[in-house]
Amino acid sequence: MIDFYSFLTKNGEKGLTIKAYIYSFYYRFLVMKVPMKKLQKKFGIRGEESTYDFPEGMGRYVRLCAFHVNRITEHLPWDAKCFVRALTLRKLLNEKNISSTIYLGVMEEEGKLKAHAWLRCGSYYLTGGNGDGFAVVAKFR
Repeated sequence: MIDFYSFLTKNGEKGLTIKAYIYSFYYRFLVMKVPMKKLQKKFGIRGEESTYDFPEGMGRYVRLCAFHVNRITEHLPWDAKCFVRALTLRKLLNEKNISSTIYLGVMEEEGKLKAHAWLRCGSYYLTGGNGDGFAVVAKFR
């Protein structure tokens, strides 16, 4: 659980942390309760990718968002795995009109299919690594 005292005294980006917390809860709820066909509308444009050019002047903000999403989701009382992280970060970036791509992939491991999601902004993979070993089955800009 997050140390409340540290949050109040040492966190210079409280608003961003709170947004990451709320959005991760929202997307976790959607992933659990909404059928995937309906949920896909929130992913963006299927089959398209964002540019590999990094958004000018937004590097600090993008890295800060990624840091907060990845950090906060490690300490939540609910599961916020790769897919929820990618959706949460995507929402934060979209608020500043920063384009990104969510990738969904699968791989076979010990005879079982394993799914994974990751997010790329510019040439940086911000959540879920770079998808090494996973076959991309869908991408959304």
